[in-house]
Amino acid sequence: MKAIRRFTVRPVLPEPLRPLSDLARNLRWSWHTETRELFQTVDPEGWQSCGGDPVRLLGTVSAARLTELAADRRFLRRLATVADDLDDYLHGRRWYQANSGGGRTAADAPRFPAAVAYFSPEFGVTAALPQYSGGLGILAGDHLKAASDLGVPLIGVGLLYRHGYFRQSLSRDGWQQEHYPVLDPNELPVSLLREDDGTPARVSLALPGGRSLHAHIWVARVGRVPLLMLDSDVEENGPGERDVTDRLYGGGSEHRLLQEMLLGIGGVRAVRAYCRLTDHPEPEVFHTNEGHAGFLGLERIRELGAYGLDFDAALEAVRAGTVFTTHTPVPAGIDRFDRELVARHFGERAELPGVPVEKVLQLGMETYPGGEPNLFNMAVMGLRLAQRANGVSKLHGAVSRSMFAGLWPGFDSAEVPITSVTNGVHAPTWVAPEVLALGARQIGTSRAEDALSVGGSDRWDAVADIPDSEIWELRRSLREQLVTEVRARLRASWRQRGAGTAELGWIDGVLDPDVLTIGFARRVPSYKRLTLMLRDRDRLMELLLHPTRPVQIVVAGKAHPADDSGKKLVRELVRFADDPRVRHRIVFLPDYGMGMAQKLYPGCDVWLNNPLRPLEACGTSGMKAALNGGLNLSVLDGWWDEWFEPDFGWAIPTADGSATDEDRRDELEAAALYSLIENQVAPRFYDSGSSGLPGRWIEMVRRTLTSLGPKVLAGRMVREYVERLYAPAAQAHRALDAATAQELAAWKARVRDCWPQVAVDHVEALDQAAPAALAATAELGSTLALRVRVALGALQPEDVEVQAVAGRVDSDDAIRDARTFPLKPAGGPDLEGRWMFEGPLELERTGPFGYTVRILPSHRLIPAGADLGLVALPTEAAGEDAGVLMR
Repeated sequence: MKAIRRFTVRPVLPEPLRPLSDLARNLRWSWHTETRELFQTVDPEGWQSCGGDPVRLLGTVSAARLTELAADRRFLRRLATVADDLDDYLHGRRWYQANSGGGRTAADAPRFPAAVAYFSPEFGVTAALPQYSGGLGILAGDHLKAASDLGVPLIGVGLLYRHGYFRQSLSRDGWQQEHYPVLDPNELPVSLLREDDGTPARVSLALPGGRSLHAHIWVARVGRVPLLMLDSDVEENGPGERDVTDRLYGGGSEHRLLQEMLLGIGGVRAVRAYCRLTDHPEPEVFHTNEGHAGFLGLERIRELGAYGLDFDAALEAVRAGTVFTTHTPVPAGIDRFDRELVARHFGERAELPGVPVEKVLQLGMETYPGGEPNLFNMAVMGLRLAQRANGVSKLHGAVSRSMFAGLWPGFDSAEVPITSVTNGVHAPTWVAPEVLALGARQIGTSRAEDALSVGGSDRWDAVADIPDSEIWELRRSLREQLVTEVRARLRASWRQRGAGTAELGWIDGVLDPDVLTIGFARRVPSYKRLTLMLRDRDRLMELLLHPTRPVQIVVAGKAHPADDSGKKLVRELVRFADDPRVRHRIVFLPDYGMGMAQKLYPGCDVWLNNPLRPLEACGTSGMKAALNGGLNLSVLDGWWDEWFEPDFGWAIPTADGSATDEDRRDELEAAALYSLIENQVAPRFYDSGSSGLPGRWIEMVRRTLTSLGPKVLAGRMVREYVERLYAPAAQAHRALDAATAQELAAWKARVRDCWPQVAVDHVEALDQAAPAALAATAELGSTLALRVRVALGALQPEDVEVQAVAGRVDSDDAIRDARTFPLKPAGGPDLEGRWMFEGPLELERTGPFGYTVRILPSHRLIPAGADLGLVALPTEAAGEDAGVLMR
């Protein structure tokens, strides 16, 4: 029989055990070993069956067991210690408080923002809160945890999906199947935000046709950081509106648009409600993690409009305090909506009254060469609404500058104002307890925990003193745990595929704890090339079955439900792994998620990553493996391109010259992969010296921990965001009060109106040491005196910056490694209204050298000359005297 109504019965904890509720409701337990161990002692068997979820565990413990624990002095002492530790963690002074500086007055403002709101469509905090699909969500979860560890006053904002992301299983023939279990928020580690009178706090959006979209706000406690998640499954909504937050990345265009409107617009309103009800400081900075939440800027413009600012002034105020992070290396990965669909949802009697719909459309339309003029691009809107933007690795920053260069016409891609902050991972979440215990024995528990959370190369250097035998024993133990985990998961998968117990005896021999183990796990879009390893199956079999240096591979990954090509790749891999000849050496594990990953990363000796370069924005899975002593075997893409050294891994050569012939490219890169494994990776793993240990391999493990460890931390990443992006954004936000924002908007409007009259009329250069006509060559160390005559129309010299741009030139006379040199005005305008600018240009490089000049807008409140996307360059006639070569 089926229940006609479902509800959750919460346990009543005896008074001495009340701290257990606070510990369970704060997700710090997901990365704090002592808290997890405490809950495990409550009911060891129940802990396993509940998947390590304290909230579910407390809902299953019997009253008799609770009574027993309430009288257990030893347990109560342990509970008090863990509860006190959480209290100290939540309220103690941390890195952010120690480095913010300043006071709270306008004249002595702190260096760092009072608070930051961090928006993301998904958050991977713990498997007990399945609100993520892949790397973007895991990164967002690690961002919150690291911010908590550092004391950053962050507020996370997302959606609560009632089905989360799909659960994956396999059919008998290896085809991916999706399942969407219903999540009850009352059974999750979240609580409903309530008004002072006890009613649920609510946000509402206006929809076309007089409809409304309402959402409740659930709060998850991620250490010190509140994570607000909006839930549209409320009774006041109609059926269509209730389903807006049904599942992650599901539905058609309008469904996705409504999700993103709720995330951005509703998210800002949720932040306002949370700050009002809890006295949390209001955010000075809003950080958009990918374009899905870009509508938050429109809501903030609406808010400022209510205080009397016009659209353009409000836009400047919003841009000043906004940070936008792009994770996408290809245009196809960006959400784009039909212009008419967006117009309908922001038009008359719809959302954001007072914000002109044509202004909304201008922010997102692809009005640049190569763009689709009828499509509304969420990343384009995100960039236009943010004064600061970044990619997630150095290479991805360069890719992003090239991909979005159309928004800044006239500028080389290197000057596009998109910087980079390389991702990191939250070590306390991803480092195996055994690895942490080994570090604690070496440098002490508190110093080991600090090394994982905050960094500090001196602490990581202590790994150098750990004996080879202990490192090798640890790696073997982690590999053995992985073998046990794989066999259990593989057996469960085959039962789901319809196999009986009698068919599965072979699983007891799957994998070997003494064999070199390679891991590969991620989402399955085509560019990540799940099946590159299958390119030459005979050669792969030889590697797997080598008589003295065998290799075993553990593979996991999900294809998007709508991606049949990705599902075909999964089936191809599964069918190969089903082959009785190799099934003890290669396995595919379905339903990849955080729970599996936390066993997989530590147990693998080598982490494989073979995407199409440069389509991997960052690729943090290899970082997690590295923190556990795993070596990386990867294409030079994402973070590996930035930090690769032969001391701690291998770089798979790429066939860049074969990019147009996909088969040839894959063939060459697969051959390079096989060769590396056969000739370098496997021999080094099995090369045991007189001690019986592979000393060179162990040294690579040691170098991985000491050299990569401090770099790949999410703590390092969040500190960079605070110092390089949040702090400048907060200062820019404070500088733009209503009057100043109005002044800046008026100045920009005037500059744009006048810019067609701005021009470089004439450029001349003289050698200061011997004034004369400039020859085709000049000597190193000499200085050129530049004189540039410019037309400014109605603008004044203080409205612009005239620059010389100089550097090496290539065969096409393009300037490389350019440097800029500002020129200064010399006197007033001439009779024709032209201005003269002068300045020296030092010739400090040998070889082919060249220069040009340009005019940029300049204002104290814009962070870069490219901010407006306006530049005036010399015409051919104006620059006929402008150029020099040195040899």
